[in-house]
Amino acid sequence: MAAAKWKWATDFDKHCLIANFEQRGWQRVPAEEEWNFFWASKQTVHRLFDPANGFRFGDLQMINHFPNHWELTRKDTMVKNIKRYRKDLEKEGHPLAERNEQNRFVYLDIVPDTFQLPGDFSVFMEEFKRNPSSTWIVKPSASSQGKGIFIVNKMAQMLKWAKTPAAQRSYVVSRYVDNPLLIGGKKFDLRIYVLVTSYKPLKAYVHRLGFCRFCTAEYAPVSDNPDDLFVHLTNVSFQKQSAEYNEIHGGKWTLENLRCFIEGTRGKAVAEKLFDDINWIFLHALRAVQATIINDRHCFELYGFDILIDSNLKPWLIEINASPSLSATTVSDRLLKATVINDVFNIVFPDGELCDVRVPRPPPESLGGFQVLFDESAAADPAADRDKRAKAKKPVMWR
Repeated sequence: MAAAKWKWATDFDKHCLIANFEQRGWQRVPAEEEWNFFWASKQTVHRLFDPANGFRFGDLQMINHFPNHWELTRKDTMVKNIKRYRKDLEKEGHPLAERNEQNRFVYLDIVPDTFQLPGDFSVFMEEFKRNPSSTWIVKPSASSQGKGIFIVNKMAQMLKWAKTPAAQRSYVVSRYVDNPLLIGGKKFDLRIYVLVTSYKPLKAYVHRLGFCRFCTAEYAPVSDNPDDLFVHLTNVSFQKQSAEYNEIHGGKWTLENLRCFIEGTRGKAVAEKLFDDINWIFLHALRAVQATIINDRHCFELYGFDILIDSNLKPWLIEINASPSLSATTVSDRLLKATVINDVFNIVFPDGELCDVRVPRPPPESLGGFQVLFDESAAADPAADRDKRAKAKKPVMWR
């Protein structure tokens, strides 16, 4: 079938999506009609995969989410799966599960200490009692864009909140990283795109075009003003509400700018180790759900990983987005996202053609800005690979 006859649908009217489809000469159809590819919202995916719906995918149909993607992209299930993954490795006596003298994981300390609420409320409060000077950030498990987030540094705040109706809903509470790396006195985090085309075997790619998201206000300890979230939350949708928001650059820096900054202030070897450590987080977050995600051949997933770097240049996984924003706040932002989507399509649709899911997908001719993060069908044990790189002092990098 010629590419011009492929039919696509979406419930996202975003320029970077539509422009890429039109460039390929594909035909847009309503979601209710027969389609070959659907770039769908999470709600639509849940409906299509609901057995009660009676929908069955054809051999020439693809969609942009795995059926149970929430195992990695809800805040509570992400932490649950990473904890289970580490516990399973520990039971096996796997070297990756080694702990240090402080009883923290040496290689898999990738997320801040986190508790699920309301189930872990008592355990969390015991931890708070042991460390009464600690600061915690509370987030709804299934919300985005900074909605419903608040910061606490006193037990009385949590006890008061526990009496509200909101406390009966699903939340996570994480130890606040109170020593973030600052640039220009401001806190920031990273948004990096990771594409997974298969979980069994695991095949994942990471894109070189990500960005830093800066707060509009200079950083100050939570104790100075815990309610000023413009100091602490990096979400663009939230920071746009600030009078200090800059519409020209959108409060963003490219990853290349960050790399240059780290190389210039700390050295090239330090910058390489930092980005290698970030790749390590991606890999083990994916492996934590590898046995759980339903590896449907009709699916792929473009994740938006949010990473925070502390002042010791240790990266932390904050959350993972199943539908990273495709809205553009600046011209450069629009170009970046259009490029990422174009590169996704070139990998998912080799030669510009939609693949029959009954046939193994041919390797893409071009990865564009993506690099292979991990290909289980072709790679050795990642733990052994990391040891080799450490000994050789030659970390595998993406640029």
